[in-house]
Parts: sequence; C-alpha cells; structure tokens
Amino acid sequence: MIKTKRSLGQKLIQNTLLLSIPIFLLAMGLLFVQSRKMIYHEATESAHSALNIALQRVRNYMATVETATNSSVWFAERHFEPDTLLALTNRIVNLNRHVSGCSITAAPGMFPEYGGNFSAYSIQKGDTIITQREGDYDYYSKDWYKLSAKSGKPCWIDPFDDHTEGTLSNPEIIASYSKPIKRDGKIIGVISSDITLKSLSKELNSIKLPYPSAYFALIGGDGCFYIHPAPPMLFKKTGYSYENSIHEGTRHMMIHGQLCHVAYRPVKGTKWIIALITPDKEMLRSYNQLTYIITVLIIVGLLLILWLCQMAVKKAISPLTPLITTSQKISEGNYELVIPHTDREDAVGILQNSFATMQHSINDHVANIQRTTEETKKSNEELARTMKLAEEALRQKEIFIQNVSHQIRTPLNIIQGFAQVLKETPGLEKSDLAEITSTMKHNALHLNRLVLMLFDCSDSGATVELMSQRNDHVPCNLIASECIGYTKEHFPDKPIQFKTDLPDSFFVRTNHLYLMRTLRELLYNAAKYSDGQHISMHVSLTDRSVLYIVEDKGQGLPEGAEEMVFTPFVKVDDLSEGLGLGLPLAKRHARSLGGDLTIDTSYHEGCRFILSIPK
Repeated sequence: MIKTKRSLGQKLIQNTLLLSIPIFLLAMGLLFVQSRKMIYHEATESAHSALNIALQRVRNYMATVETATNSSVWFAERHFEPDTLLALTNRIVNLNRHVSGCSITAAPGMFPEYGGNFSAYSIQKGDTIITQREGDYDYYSKDWYKLSAKSGKPCWIDPFDDHTEGTLSNPEIIASYSKPIKRDGKIIGVISSDITLKSLSKELNSIKLPYPSAYFALIGGDGCFYIHPAPPMLFKKTGYSYENSIHEGTRHMMIHGQLCHVAYRPVKGTKWIIALITPDKEMLRSYNQLTYIITVLIIVGLLLILWLCQMAVKKAISPLTPLITTSQKISEGNYELVIPHTDREDAVGILQNSFATMQHSINDHVANIQRTTEETKKSNEELARTMKLAEEALRQKEIFIQNVSHQIRTPLNIIQGFAQVLKETPGLEKSDLAEITSTMKHNALHLNRLVLMLFDCSDSGATVELMSQRNDHVPCNLIASECIGYTKEHFPDKPIQFKTDLPDSFFVRTNHLYLMRTLRELLYNAAKYSDGQHISMHVSLTDRSVLYIVEDKGQGLPEGAEEMVFTPFVKVDDLSEGLGLGLPLAKRHARSLGGDLTIDTSYHEGCRFILSIPK
C-alpha cells in the first residue's frame, strides 16, 4: 500500500512539473520580452516628447524673428532710403526681444552717394541699441546676403562668428534670418535679423528633461555642434548631416566614451537638427533592472510550484476518506452534496465517477419530477385565472345585456303605450296631443342615441375607417350651436350659455360626424346630471388646438372617479341611467380626431370637460 501511494505521488509530481514548469517559464519569458519592449518604448516616447517640446520652442523662437522681419519688408520696399533703413533696423531690434541685431543691406550701386555700398545695422548691447551705417567692406560675399539674394527667397543662415566683421559687430555667435527686398520684381537689398546661440541655448535649457544626464544639442547643416553643454564640443563634427538626417529618428552612438541614445528631428525651414542625447545606462535603468526582477520571480515561482505539487500529492493519495464521508451524508438525506467527477483511471477514480454518475441521474430524475410538479401547478393557476376571467366576462356580459334590455325596453314601452292611447282615444286636446308626441319623440331620440353608442363601440372595420377620415371643413362656432340646439330638443327647459373667442369664419379640418357626437354627449351629460340651470360651452384657441369647454354646476363626480368615467361599461352610480359608454366613446372619438378629452380636476362646483381638437 505504501509503495502504491509513493508511486502515485511520484507520478503526480512528475506530471505536474512537466506541465507547469514549461508553461511558467514561457509565461515569464513572454512577460520579460513584453516588459522590456514596453519600458524601451516608454523611454523612447518620453525622449521624443521632450524633443517635440524643444522643437516647438525653437520654432516659436524663430517664428518671432521671422514675423518681425517679414512684417517690416513692405515698409522697406516703399521707403528704401538710408535714414529710413537706419530707423527701421533700430525699430526691429527695439520691439523684438529675441532679435539681437538687424541689418538692411542695399544692392550694389543703390546709393551712389555712399560709394555704391550701403548697409544699415542696429545691435543690442546691454540696455542700449546702437545704430549706424556699417563700414565699407564686401557685404555681398557673406552668406546672410548672397544666399537670400541668389535664391530670391527668405532663408536661415547657419551660425557664424561676426566678431571681426565690419565696424559694428556682434561679439557672440549668431544665426541670421535673411529675406530679399524687392521692387518691381528686382532685388534692391536684403534684410537680415540675428539671434544669438546663447539666447537659443537658454531657451532649450529651460525645458524640463526626462532624465538628469540628458541634454539638448543643435547641429548645423555642416554636421557641427552649434549648441552643446560642453564648450569643447562646439563646432566639432558629429557625423550627422542634413542630408542623412532629413527625417526624425533615433541612433545609438558613442559620445565621451559611453553609449548614448540620440533622438533627433530637423528644424523646419533650416538645415539644422535638434538632438536629445541621453546615456543608455540612465535611459534604460528600469529596462536593465527588469532582468533581476524576472530572475527573482522565476526562483520564487519554481519554489511555489514545488510546494503546490507536494500539497497536490498529499491530497491525491487520500481521496477515499472524503468520498466515503460524502456518500454517508448523502445516504442520510443530504442530497445537496455533490460528488465531483474525476479524470483518474484507477480504481478510486472509477468508483468516484460511478458514484457521481449515479448521483447525477438521481438528481436529474428528482429535478424532472419537481419541474413537472411546478409546471402542473402553474398550469392549474393559469387555468383558475382564466376561468375566473371567463366567469367575470360572462357576468359583465349578463349585466350589460340586462342593462341594454332595460334601457331599450323602457322607452319602447313608453312609445308603445302612447301609441295605444292615440289609437284608442280619438279627439284628444291639442295640448295633450303635443305632450304625447313630445314624450314619444324624446324616447325615440333616446333609443337612437343608445343604438348609435352600440354601433360606435362595436369596433367594426367601417366604424374605424369612418373615424379615421378627417377631411371635413367644420366651422367651430356653427357646430357648437348645432350641438346646443340638439341638446335643447332633449331638454327644452334647461338653458345653455354659449361663449366663443373665435370668429364665425374660423374652421378646423376634422370629422364632422364624430366631433358633433362628442360635443352632444358632453352637453347631454351636463344637462342630465347637473342642476340644469348653469350649463355653458366656451370655445377658445391655443397655439395648436381649439378647445371646447363644457361646464355645469351640481354634485359633480365623486372623488377618485375621474378615470373611471372613461372606462367602457363602468358607471359611477349603478342606479343611474345609461350603458356606461357615453364618455368612453367621447374620449375615443376625441383621440381618433387627433385631440383628447380630459376632466378639469381643479373645478369643484360640478363638472368641467375640456375637448381639444388640432387646428
């Protein structure tokens, strides 16, 4: 037994290690490679971000000089006179803090009175601006004159030492922006504005660097350093040139005996290159430290895997005890316990899988029984609800039929009775005859009203199609008067007040029949269920609708019955006449006409209904 356990444990350890160690090492290797790529990419992005800021600063600095120079060219072209040129150079230097000096050099022979050569020059020295005509020397062989005059376009001149040139010179290394001055398409001179490399270097040094030992350098078109923190490196060849560095990029090179990462970008409008130089050991410090971190993680991971293998073996060689315990608890009634399946193929695995399959089958059978019971219960409940609804529908049907029969039988009996009186009693007085015919007409109209209600609530296709037709041009005031006249036929002794805010010519496009039926129903109810003396109809206008407001005074509606009155076949008072269809049909007609019928709940002296019809 001990030998079997030991063999099983050794197999488990061997299989687990063969599976987990390669996966772990592969995962750590991928993590290491990906992390190194991310660290290097982040360091490169940080360097390029700082380089972009530096390039933007330099371009802004240079753009200020270019703008100051370009904006003065038009004035020089119009007033190309010696005194004016001297004053203009002074003004450019005085108004632009980045410009250390400015010169305007006339083309040969422009001013014969000065010997043919003339150059106005202003320079900033301390807080003083010195302006004078430059000494007589060969201006025209200098790059700041000949390059711009030859190309006919503005350009930046590589930095140069002007200390020994002319009678008035700049003691610092300067770079110039030159632009030709033209008149009638002919170059008559060149204006040149100077900046010092010292001021440009100060601008670069103000930028926050991503690494302590990093620094910016400016490389000219000839491949020499023009800005560098180490003075001995100035004007030394770097191996760069404008031609092979015309696009941005990165390089690795040895500088001062150490490998450096160099990110560079050309300065637009010049042949200069700005470079951010960072020692590799500083830039990639986190990159190099990652190796030690990964090594520690691998050692810790291998130790953890070994410990987990031991724990797994310890658990694997004693599976019978929990299996027996679980089986005993299930036999005692704890059916919620689950015996898991296993992939093992030994006797213990086969036994455990057999128990698990048996338990799964029993659980499925019990679940099917429970599901069938639940479905039967739900079906019975649904059947009971359906039967209850059917019984209620049958009861409502009987009540409705009884109510319809009563509502129709009463006026029919009256009409039949009076018809019998007329037949059997000849020679009636005119007053009696008028009263009898009036009563018969009233009941006949009542019957007609009931029949129309039943037809409208039938939802037949013809009814729906008829309601959807809104092509009648209906005068708003006229239809109101017609409905009032109709109501007075039923209730001749009840006055109805009429008020309108609309002219008689105002009309709406709607369905005349169903608008008339709705208004009749509102007036009929107001005359029937109020005091009969304070009935009014008011026609008003809003931005979108015509409003018919029917108002009465009386007992009104009980509290909470506002929505009930619009429910079909429901009456607020079961003892009152009617089928419970009048107001529901009126609201239905109103909505089919594109409007609505509502109750004004703020009115408490009786009832106030508001019918809105679209203009």
